[in-house]
Amino acid sequence: DEDDVKAPKEVTTWEWVRLNDQPAIWTRSASDVSDEEYKAFYKAISKDYMDPFAWTHFRGEGEVEFRSILYIPGKPPYNMFDNYYNTNSQLKLFVRKVLIRDDFEDLMPRYLNFIKGVVDSDDLPLSVSRETLQQHKAVKVIGKKLVRKTLDLLRKMADAEKRKSEKKDEDTDEEEEDEEEEESNEPSYSEFFQNFGKNIKLGVVEDSANKNRLAKLIRFYSTKGDDLVSLESYMERMPEWQKDIYFLAGDDLETLKHSPFLERANHKGVEVLLMDDPIDEYVVQNLPEFEGAKLKSLAKEGVKFGDETEEDKKREVFYKKEFKGLCDWLKELFTGKIEKVVVSKRVTDTPSVIVTGQFGHSANMERIMKSQAFGDNSRMQMMMSQKTMEINVRHPIIAELKKLMDEDKDNEEAKDIAWLLYDTAMINSGFDFGNPKDFSQRMFRLMQSGLKLESLDLLDEVEVPEEEEEEDAEAENLDSDAEEKEL
Repeated sequence: DEDDVKAPKEVTTWEWVRLNDQPAIWTRSASDVSDEEYKAFYKAISKDYMDPFAWTHFRGEGEVEFRSILYIPGKPPYNMFDNYYNTNSQLKLFVRKVLIRDDFEDLMPRYLNFIKGVVDSDDLPLSVSRETLQQHKAVKVIGKKLVRKTLDLLRKMADAEKRKSEKKDEDTDEEEEDEEEEESNEPSYSEFFQNFGKNIKLGVVEDSANKNRLAKLIRFYSTKGDDLVSLESYMERMPEWQKDIYFLAGDDLETLKHSPFLERANHKGVEVLLMDDPIDEYVVQNLPEFEGAKLKSLAKEGVKFGDETEEDKKREVFYKKEFKGLCDWLKELFTGKIEKVVVSKRVTDTPSVIVTGQFGHSANMERIMKSQAFGDNSRMQMMMSQKTMEINVRHPIIAELKKLMDEDKDNEEAKDIAWLLYDTAMINSGFDFGNPKDFSQRMFRLMQSGLKLESLDLLDEVEVPEEEEEEDAEAENLDSDAEEKEL
């Protein structure tokens, strides 16, 4: 029986496993591809574990024919701006379904380097080097169309969000409610801008060809509500007499909301855009106007709201004549610090502010330039703007200072008050107020006047009586004796 049992044999079998299980879905019609397939394909080409935020699938026709799928990631990469100028586009270039390169840099500009996807064209040569392919005319044509398709996708998202917000303010019937439910699944443009808004702003600075399209996509906070607003929606809410778009730039949103530059604008009910991103300063430099309306900073001179009456103009002339002596005295006192002193039309509660010229750097821009790691302080002095001090003639501090100046122009107390007025105006306006030692000395003299002290000289040192020292020594001896007895 033992001889009848067969010995076991080792048999090897082979099975084929397909590693590339993602078909070329860009060759299919967009209507034939499901959302699940789009999401699975995105995760396969991007190695991302999150679903894409939005995507577009299209076919380019005309001078060059190609097919493409472009994806917006769900979240921005943590190091998106660490090596911004050396980061290539994340689009995969195919020629007749043959992968040419994973990151072909000439297809997308730098500010859209977060876009992922594939591009496949039959019009590109397959048997040439990559350097030759980069100079091919068809590549440039494809790149322009990809940028426009990306901006169209963002524009559709923004329009859908605008329609959705408008419907919330209106009474809708059942049919409109059904449509709203269908649009509720669309991605939110505000959420996209929170993640990639800096890229869109960089596009305004870098891409002059698409500047107008990008200008409609940028968003800012404003004094009217807590939501981001577009330049188009801002202009729709402008009163008829308002001709310009007003903005205020700074480093903190809460500080901007309480800035003295907003006092007159808030009093008139004028909406002001609040720019708390450092790149916003560069955006407004490259975007001086939008659809015929100029962008004007409330922190610069020459601000006019456009609703002044003849009575306001007469009152302004009277104030200028009445306070000319004080303005000249302050200008002479602040020689080298400010260029001129004028009567303000932008503040209502603050005694004074400091503004810069229309074509000079604002206080926020000076702060940004000083913060540069490789900045040159010697060049900074040459690039600083000429400052203008604006005084609120209706403020009691200014009225009392005028009285002191009229009585005695050499009054030291009046000069100290004037310098403190300058220091506080510099701080309120976002500037560095200068020498802290001089500021502290003026504050000490003000405290001296308030406390009615004759002098700020130090008092004589107190001499400790010898009897007290002997009593302290005896007390210490008694304590030590008591501790020894206890032991």
